Amino acid sequence: MNIQEYISSGILEAYVLGELSQAEQQEVLNYAQQYPEIREEIEKIELSLEALAFETAVQPSADLKGAIMSKISVGKQEAEEKSKVVPLQTSSSSSVWKWAAAASVTIAVTTSILAYSYYNKWQSTEYELDTVIAQNERVAQNYNQVNQKLEQIESDLSIINSSAYSRVAMKGTDNSPQSLAYIYWNESTENVYLSINNLKELSKENQYQLWAIIDGTPVDAGVFSPGSSQLLKMKNIAGASAFAVTIEPRGGSESPSLETMQVMGAVAKG
Repeated sequence: MNIQEYISSGILEAYVLGELSQAEQQEVLNYAQQYPEIREEIEKIELSLEALAFETAVQPSADLKGAIMSKISVGKQEAEEKSKVVPLQTSSSSSVWKWAAAASVTIAVTTSILAYSYYNKWQSTEYELDTVIAQNERVAQNYNQVNQKLEQIESDLSIINSSAYSRVAMKGTDNSPQSLAYIYWNESTENVYLSINNLKELSKENQYQLWAIIDGTPVDAGVFSPGSSQLLKMKNIAGASAFAVTIEPRGGSESPSLETMQVMGAVAKG
């Protein structure tokens, strides 16, 4: 049994207001004994009914009283003319008036409690819907992030496995023997990609700078920071015979600090 659907069906409000058949009332009692949630909901409805009864209790309008008294007067006159029975007493009209007032209050209270109950359930449903929407948005965002990573991996693999790219292994120098990085260079398109395998962390004031050695002269190929597991797109280079990486001030230098060189590798002659 789906307890929340049963509670949301409106049968408990009808039970509290006495609008169910005997069999339906017995069914609600059985469920209330079996499920604490249903019993608690019935108690909440009863408390709400009591509170709203006090809040909504109003005197009937003068027009309503006048209409009722008019009907009583007409009925009294007709009865006197046709049957000559004893005239209606003031107490009878007062009783009818009290009955009408009680009925108007009952209708107002019933309408109010049903509106209050369904409003609360609507708010609860709206909150649950907002929660589901937020969860779906997070799932979609995570999916997009994973999809982007997969696309990046596929792109990197296509470069690494392409015969159009030459791989240059840049091994550690005496300054950092354990360092290692690779260059993937397409001589035709001049595209250069860098793969970091092992480069130490730097302070916030420094960055690594890639240099291409062209005709014996170092040419800036871009700056980067360590930590990336993806291929880094560097500046396009033509006619390089070797590549090297130095540590420079953040933003790079016009000429390399050779004493800080970390890795270097020669381009294989094809």
